Amino acid sequence: MEHYQKTEVIWNGNGGTVIFFQNELPYDPPSQSDWMDQGSSPTHNGYPAFLVSPNVKTFQGYGMGSYVVFIQTSATLHDAEAFQAPHTAGVRFHDVFGVWISGSGGLDSLVNGVGGPVTSTNPGTVQPVDLVSYP
Repeated sequence: MEHYQKTEVIWNGNGGTVIFFQNELPYDPPSQSDWMDQGSSPTHNGYPAFLVSPNVKTFQGYGMGSYVVFIQTSATLHDAEAFQAPHTAGVRFHDVFGVWISGSGGLDSLVNGVGGPVTSTNPGTVQPVDLVSYP
């Protein structure tokens, strides 16, 4: 799932497992104010690439990654997190990562404010930011 302007995947089921997820954030949000997740909070930057719904009690995610590719905008854009999930013991992520490829801004975190940031510290070099497990 790639380049959708809002949350790209919404997971609603209990007991699910995702093995490998690859995502590119949208290329072209015109501004940060146009790309804000009003459902989370009026000040929540961007949208998660993958959202585990608040009612989910059990979920396992393995090898999930999100790429920052803001190539068709001049705006500096921040996304609060690549993956958003309820703070529940049964909801876990393993080996998630973010990669900055292009644009200004990036991911502030990987999962719920943990891991990252994923921004350009060396333009022209693709260096993944990894999070071994969450929580």
